[in-house]
Amino acid sequence: MTPAARIQAAIEILDQITDGEPAEKALTTWARNARFAGSKDRAAIRDHVFDVLRQRSSCAAVGGDDSGRGLMIGLLTQAGVDLDSLFTGEGHAPLPMTEAEKGYGHAPEGADALDIPEWLFPLWQQSLGDDAAEVAAIQRHRAPVFLRVNLRTSDVEAAVATLAVDGIVAVPHPLSPTALEVTENARRIKQSPAYLTGQVELQDAASQALVDALPLPKQGKVLDYCAGGGGKTLAMAALTRATMFAHDANPQRMKDLPDRADRAEIAVRICRTTELRGQGPFDLVLCDAPCSGSGSWRRAPEGKWRLTQALLDDVTALQAQILRDAAPLVAAGGALAYATCSVLEVENHAQVEAFLAGHPGWTLETERLFTPLMGGDGFFVAVFRKP
Repeated sequence: MTPAARIQAAIEILDQITDGEPAEKALTTWARNARFAGSKDRAAIRDHVFDVLRQRSSCAAVGGDDSGRGLMIGLLTQAGVDLDSLFTGEGHAPLPMTEAEKGYGHAPEGADALDIPEWLFPLWQQSLGDDAAEVAAIQRHRAPVFLRVNLRTSDVEAAVATLAVDGIVAVPHPLSPTALEVTENARRIKQSPAYLTGQVELQDAASQALVDALPLPKQGKVLDYCAGGGGKTLAMAALTRATMFAHDANPQRMKDLPDRADRAEIAVRICRTTELRGQGPFDLVLCDAPCSGSGSWRRAPEGKWRLTQALLDDVTALQAQILRDAAPLVAAGGALAYATCSVLEVENHAQVEAFLAGHPGWTLETERLFTPLMGGDGFFVAVFRKP
């Protein structure tokens, strides 16, 4: 496919997304119907679509509307691309720009310029203070690719060397002793021996730093209460000899965890909700709670535009409930860790205050916010100690 044909494909996919289709579904459907497209074509089109989603409001302002065509015009204009060279109407290229289209757009202002939903902008500013604009600007661009070195089977130097055999260049990142930032050939990772043998796992550097901040016992029992795919389960298990348990309200989210654990040479016990009390109490319970995802909008930008006040209210209520449900599972003198991939105060410090108010005797040991200014995603962690 030509560069212009890729842009037209992105326009068509964006039209489906603006009509309500989830981005991943729209991309998958297009790929199934476009057997002629090679892997490089699909990757380039995906990049176009996600670049627009990260900058959707500014693209709409510059491009004149929020249609797929308007959004791509806005994206390319902001990137300084010569539109007339691509919008030619030849072959599978987009139709030429009309005189009207050339005059539609305007410079974005305020929340639009930072690509933060207008309704959320006051809370964003309140939560991040002087860093609000800079964090928003970072979220408009693609996130780095990070790996976690599995210390059960390797070390940083060996992992870097193994990756280099496949032309994958990775360098240590200061956020965590186990973190590597991939600077070249990131798309080769999942086919590399380092990944296939469990020497490294894909995991954001701030996510790794969050695990580093946990009071992991050398022995005993550790529960990942909201395990999801199990990334933090495996990261914790690589740093302790404690018995590791994983639970999720939706067990299907953990379906790949047993294979990932075997690959990493780590033992993890999968628990259903009805089994938790019988397996506990636990020396450490981690609640990596569902959240707005506002700290990781570089990776999942669609969530930025789908979030509403009602959804945010629902998720904060769920977070509080998760903490209440998990607290009885902690052993006396044990720790309860609460984490989100959010930078919003209502999901972070406000939840800490509410938990302490409702649980006399518990104390707060650690509270830390990681923002994208540190290089990784935005994450929050707080550690409570049970009396």
